[in-house]
Amino acid sequence: MAKGKDVRVTVILECTSCARNNVNRVSTGISRYITQKNRHNTPNRLELRKFCPYCYKHKIHGEIKK
Repeated sequence: MAKGKDVRVTVILECTSCARNNVNRVSTGISRYITQKNRHNTPNRLELRKFCPYCYKHKIHGEIKK
């Protein structure tokens, strides 16, 4: 009984405020985290509040495409 797709997938979370402000300012980088999510429980994009070392604050990190 093989399954067609993996239920748990690896996703990359990126800071939304760094990605928006990177155009105007010279930034040292963009904060990214790697995590896993269950495809059946959360079918839409994942958003978590994580610490951004470039903003020095807890900001919303959203899922991006690989």
